[in-house]
Amino acid sequence: MTEPTQEVKGQAMTRLDRTDTSTQPANATAPSGGAVTSASPTGSPRAPSSAPPVSRVSTAARTSPASPASPAESAPRANPTLALTSAATAVALMTYTAPMVTLPDTAAALHTSVSAQAWLLNGTPLGLAALLLVAGSLADDYGRRRIFLAGTVALGITTALGALAGSTWLFTLTRIAQGAAGAAILASSLGLIVHAFPTPRGRLHATGVWGAFVSGGIAAGPLLAGAIAGWNWRMAYAVLGAAALVVALLGTRALTESRAPRGGRPDLAGALTFGLALVSLVAALTLGRDGWLRAPVGLLLAAFLVLMAVFVAVERRTGTPMIDLGLLRHRRFLASSAGGLFMGLAVIGLFSFLPALLQRTLGLSAMDTAWLFLLWSGLSFTVALQARRLAGRVSHRHQLALGFALHAAGVLTMLGAIDAGSWPRLLPGFVISGVGSGLLNAALPLLAVESVPATRAAMGSGAQQTFRYIGSCAGVALTIALVTSTGGPARGSDIAIIVSAVLAALAAASVLVLRDRA
Repeated sequence: MTEPTQEVKGQAMTRLDRTDTSTQPANATAPSGGAVTSASPTGSPRAPSSAPPVSRVSTAARTSPASPASPAESAPRANPTLALTSAATAVALMTYTAPMVTLPDTAAALHTSVSAQAWLLNGTPLGLAALLLVAGSLADDYGRRRIFLAGTVALGITTALGALAGSTWLFTLTRIAQGAAGAAILASSLGLIVHAFPTPRGRLHATGVWGAFVSGGIAAGPLLAGAIAGWNWRMAYAVLGAAALVVALLGTRALTESRAPRGGRPDLAGALTFGLALVSLVAALTLGRDGWLRAPVGLLLAAFLVLMAVFVAVERRTGTPMIDLGLLRHRRFLASSAGGLFMGLAVIGLFSFLPALLQRTLGLSAMDTAWLFLLWSGLSFTVALQARRLAGRVSHRHQLALGFALHAAGVLTMLGAIDAGSWPRLLPGFVISGVGSGLLNAALPLLAVESVPATRAAMGSGAQQTFRYIGSCAGVALTIALVTSTGGPARGSDIAIIVSAVLAALAAASVLVLRDRA
């Protein structure tokens, strides 16, 4: 079996684009006697309609809660859209990664125990994972610009509030709120980009740039926090909050609305059960550090399984689900989801805690670890920006497999470095893993939007990133548990590195197995 060529993919995406109500003029007439063929949520064509075009448009206007409001909606400004969505995404990721290098100072100021420090890192990815799916659905149904701007304003406010937190739980709550705001930004950004760049070539370029800014935000967050940490770690959150509000202000003028309404009500029951399931999972993984066979851990894991079963039942019954479960039968969607999950588990989980570990074991300052971290994330940014040149030569599936393989090889070169007290021994691993991470960040967003119909681009983006941050929550908790409970940080870090490499190898194998049917 072979993969479809880039040309065939492009033709398919072009056909799917035509189903988005935001790109169709209201007075469009159908060829061949007025028959119109549309795509179903899974991409299969529906039967032609014999109703006159005018009747169908007027019916849609009456039943749709979010019909396009003006002709301006069908003429997005491509470059400003890409610039603002990339900037907001970078700020959201900077907010996410800022505590990585300030964790020791933050924990000391908030009197946070070692076992509870996972919550300081996991607050934002928990909020992201819990709300990305519902944010993607809301963006498609009620307006991607509207959800994007609301998320950006909320990110600015909640990040500023994080600077005022005086306890571990209050800081964690603001981090969860930041994640929820970031979910609105990340899910709606790719929907806005798909609308602004309707051609496969333009979309390839735009998603590559957006993916590069994911890496750029990851790189810049610790650098900013490290630069300010010598003065006051709280100031980093005030600066990032102000940056988010500036992007929101610019977006009110530069962005145009787009949507693909399905009608019906938001899937609040699905959002509630899914969010509670994730909280149960993260709590179980965090408490498991003190003993996996304890009753609270078992009860939390059982609650996670029950809530996930309820979530699946809710999604099958509702008319407007957060995620179309039928997509789980599509191998490309599964590859996108598996790639996001293992990206969080293997890559983000390890590198989220590594800066704090280096400060503790090697005596590096926050700024020292920020510069070291920049080697990894900066290379990831550069590679993601240039990865579009691989289009037509390397499939997205093979690009993911190569990225995971490079990460596995890179981190294995870091074994023994902490025990030897030598940070230069980490450099080859940072370089190799950084290149792999760049390939992953370039391939994942494009695969996410190509794995679903173009009208559900925000939902596809939300699904892939939900799996990424579920993996991140689990990966951070697992890494901290391994480092702090296996005979000292040096031995624990080596075990965490080996686990990360094994998970990355499994990820490479899984995306290779999930090949498209011809």
